[in-house]
Amino acid sequence: MKTLADLTAATGLPVDVHLVMDLTIPVGDGIQAQGDLLVVPLAELADRVTVRRHATWDEVPPGGVEVVRNEAGGNPHTLVADPDTCAWTTDVDDTDGLAVGVFDAMAPVYLMHREHGGTGIAPGLYVVRRQRELVPPVRAPWRPHIAGYRDVPRALEVVKTVRPVWRPVVD
Repeated sequence: MKTLADLTAATGLPVDVHLVMDLTIPVGDGIQAQGDLLVVPLAELADRVTVRRHATWDEVPPGGVEVVRNEAGGNPHTLVADPDTCAWTTDVDDTDGLAVGVFDAMAPVYLMHREHGGTGIAPGLYVVRRQRELVPPVRAPWRPHIAGYRDVPRALEVVKTVRPVWRPVVD
């Protein structure tokens, strides 16, 4: 297992000063989150995510692979691994449209981010996905049922709307 200091020294990737550098980064083999990214074992998403037949796999170099950079050009999420231990591809199909890529780790690998530090990932085949933004469901207009009429007269139409409740907060 590695510390955050080990990873920053090996990759040259900076991290924020509030992070504990001598902390040992735990390595997990399940679903993990780092900021707005999820790392999910491919077996968990086999019905939704597939690697394309003629996918190009790239070796993860010592400096890492920038997996995602936010839209504002801020701090990237970078996949780092020891030499010859991890391959990465973006040649994936995802029915949800959330997959960024897939990696195959033969030894523990790490996802690094300036603000979040490091996340340890056990050997295996994983999907890197963005998280889905939740929006409130849209409700269809409610219309009363009137026997014998095909359409409801306009005067009887009732539309229910859901309005958010706003309460001011005084400090």
